[in-house]
Amino acid sequence: MTLVRRVVTIAAAAVFVLVLFSGGWLVGRLGIGAVVDPASLTDAERKFVDEMRDVSLVGSFTVAGREDRTPKADRYDISSVEKVGTDLWRFNAKMDCCGVNSAIPIVVPMRWSGDTPVIMMTDTSLPGLGTFTVRLFFYGDRYAGTWQHGTVGGHMSGRIEKRKPTE
Repeated sequence: MTLVRRVVTIAAAAVFVLVLFSGGWLVGRLGIGAVVDPASLTDAERKFVDEMRDVSLVGSFTVAGREDRTPKADRYDISSVEKVGTDLWRFNAKMDCCGVNSAIPIVVPMRWSGDTPVIMMTDTSLPGLGTFTVRLFFYGDRYAGTWQHGTVGGHMSGRIEKRKPTE
């Protein structure tokens, strides 16, 4: 009986450690809760955070090989953007695109080309959405770029429109 109790205790401890490790990895990967100190942001980063508060990306996307078709509308409502690590940014957004209509925090790699932020994802897995390769830049009140999801890809572009703050 003591041996069984000991094996069960060790197994329970191992499962606990595994769950704890997995939870920590998931939190780190998704950037949940972690925000870089706003005082450490560069002027360009601070400006981007301010300009991307309560906005909508309203535009369209094309599918390569189907250029003769009308581009499809897409929309991303962004409540805020936060830097959560070196070159990692969390977009607190609601997507209405490609059959997805949900509010989710999306953590993406983003780099800067001078004063222009560029999302630079290569085979990046977004939980619940799949794996994407994206190059998307933001400048002024516009955004544009390319996207790839498996064998399907194309272009996307649109305007960045200010919304009333969410309550």
